[in-house]
Amino acid sequence: MMKSTFTPIFTHFSAIPSVEKVRRLRPLVCISSEAHRPPVRQNAAKKAASSLQFIMEPPKSAYIHLPFCRKRCHYCDFPVVALGSRVQPEEDPRIMNYVELLCREIEATRTDYGTDHPLETIFFGGGTPSLVPPGLVSSILELLKVKFGVSSDAEISMEMDPGTFNAEKLVGFMELGVNRVSLGVQAFQEELLKACGRAHGLREVHEAIEIVNSYGVENWSMDLISSLPHQTHEMWEESLEYTLNAKPSHISVYDLQVEQGTKFGSLYTPGEFPLPSDTQSSEFYRTASKMLSSAGYSHYEISSYSLEGFQCKHNSTYWKCLPFYGFGLGSASYINGSRFSRPKKMKEYMSYVQKLVDEIADSNPSNHHGHIDTNDLATDIVMLSLRTSRGLNLRTFREAFGDSLTLSLCQVYSPYLESGHVVFLDDDRIPVKGDEFNSLLLDKKDITSRLAYIRLSDPDGFLLSNELISLAFGTMAS
Repeated sequence: MMKSTFTPIFTHFSAIPSVEKVRRLRPLVCISSEAHRPPVRQNAAKKAASSLQFIMEPPKSAYIHLPFCRKRCHYCDFPVVALGSRVQPEEDPRIMNYVELLCREIEATRTDYGTDHPLETIFFGGGTPSLVPPGLVSSILELLKVKFGVSSDAEISMEMDPGTFNAEKLVGFMELGVNRVSLGVQAFQEELLKACGRAHGLREVHEAIEIVNSYGVENWSMDLISSLPHQTHEMWEESLEYTLNAKPSHISVYDLQVEQGTKFGSLYTPGEFPLPSDTQSSEFYRTASKMLSSAGYSHYEISSYSLEGFQCKHNSTYWKCLPFYGFGLGSASYINGSRFSRPKKMKEYMSYVQKLVDEIADSNPSNHHGHIDTNDLATDIVMLSLRTSRGLNLRTFREAFGDSLTLSLCQVYSPYLESGHVVFLDDDRIPVKGDEFNSLLLDKKDITSRLAYIRLSDPDGFLLSNELISLAFGTMAS
């Protein structure tokens, strides 16, 4: 999965985003949501519990982490297992043993819902899930159907890298029910692919696109990376043009984040040559927004663009703060208002699964169904909502967390309405002008009688998203 704009509050989510992918990259400046957990006024706790009942709904999404790659890319700091290129995946016992372990985790997972609330989205992320043989993916899907149920029209996504599948393998996945493909292209220049340590080259990229387009995959996404070492604006425009010519229904655009512990982390310093400057990175983002929007793609989330009807349903679960299951190495779940993660190292993950199995045998399953943490919930909702073009629903927020906090959020963003970075919208999603907005602030009555949403502008507001969301956190802490 790709890493998205913020340090994720859960380990894995698309396209995050990755958030669709929350995997290897995230644009520009990063803030850690765990490091900025402001206290929300406690008189909002009861309101939050009653106003945000969707938090307590049965999860209808599941993320499945398949960590296998041919090699580790130079920017990747996620839990992966590098298989090398000598052994064929069909013959590698590491894959079979892992899938068996993963299935044991699913079987031992406590659920109070049975199959009455079937899964509506399933996302196979990694790693490179397309390295896993279809027969093993089938065993996971069959177990999910038995354990939780799977809707007949469920969105089932799989991350696939060029060079890791052929037409036969793609058809095999589609016959299992996989109906959405996320293709990790990253760049259309051979030198950039090599510089990233990608296991595929440009020939494999074009072959993969041809296969996907030739075998009836209507719903597919392409991933691109900007701000790579030695990447020029001309290269970036060329990659965007090739992407548009390929006609994917969804496009995810990520800005490189240099992580400690990676090869890039030992070679490069952010903002210094051969990495682009922050100004150049901003221009990459603006160019993507302009070119993709002009071509008919809706910029519905900071890193995500889609044609009409092709937004990633699975990743929308994350943006809406809805419950979800996570299974596999390093993955995370969000159930009944509680987030909990699996270990990122294989040995510890094996122990984690064995503990689950032992607890089931002892009829003493772990209870991850804790109370709603109002502080975490408020910051999550603000952060995740402002990632999207829809923005933060002020009325729902007010019902959950009170008049005072809602008014404070509007006040802190007032200067950014004038600068054009923040937009306030009414029920019809028509922007509220500055004079009317200022009058509402002065009146200090129920401001949500007129204001329905706050959203960040595209691209200027999205480019300042980390700073703007930090302001919200500061307001909630005061």
